[in-house]
Amino acid sequence: MRVSLPPHLVAHAREFTQERAQGRRTPAEPRDAATVVLMRPGESGPELYLLRRQTSMAFAAGMCVFPGGGVDPRDFDSAVAWSGPEPSVWAGQLRTSEEMARALVCAAVRETFEESGVLLAGPSAAEVVADTTADDWEADRCALEARELALTELLDRRGLVLRSDLLGAWAAWCTPEFEPRRFRTWFFVATLPTGQRTRDVSSESSSVTWMSALAACDAADADELAMMPPTYVTCLEVGQYADPEAVLAAASGRDLTMFTPAVEDDGNAATMSVPGRVAALLEARGG
Repeated sequence: MRVSLPPHLVAHAREFTQERAQGRRTPAEPRDAATVVLMRPGESGPELYLLRRQTSMAFAAGMCVFPGGGVDPRDFDSAVAWSGPEPSVWAGQLRTSEEMARALVCAAVRETFEESGVLLAGPSAAEVVADTTADDWEADRCALEARELALTELLDRRGLVLRSDLLGAWAAWCTPEFEPRRFRTWFFVATLPTGQRTRDVSSESSSVTWMSALAACDAADADELAMMPPTYVTCLEVGQYADPEAVLAAASGRDLTMFTPAVEDDGNAATMSVPGRVAALLEARGG
């Protein structure tokens, strides 16, 4: 199954293909990243937290995305306070090393706090922080975003443990080879903790919104929202479930094989492949 590419990406992909054939271009090395599909119950299925990236950003400018970003060296800290499935368990599902699995989960929690103000941590393995809106929390969030504070330090100082059990592993996508900035991104799902609320805090976004998963797909189809294929496909898949609990239950059996979209160009039109598991869903939407 394939989806059409916008004109500017078609031109870029064709230029890259030509220059690579001439030995003048090679694909950029992807950077490891994590992103979190933050959910809450809605009347029309799960509602998702979406950020519209600043148009000045070097990657995915103006696109609607989930909270997330690249893995930071401090995300590899093995001393991080941790509860829930151990890194060795995550390594099996994420199809990566135990060290990288720990870093990806830490990056997912850190980036979610940085970009939404929501912290997936608590005083114990059975509790979660109830409110992160006070000024002292905002100061910590800003310090974390500025890399002046590490997640391990934040948790230790506040007597908290990272709640890896609040996350589910959903998908793994790698940016196409023609892109100059590439990421190997693991997609996680999580429910907005009771008592916490999202805030428009990320310096990388121009606006934020909560929207039902399928409504987000409808808006993208109507060119009202700009989305990259992984975001659109994730919204489409999550929208097939009645509520966040069902999404998290489905996450336990997901195939996390890394998928890199391929471009096929017949000279008249260029399309990009998507995982076979979503072929029927896209066909039903006319994709």
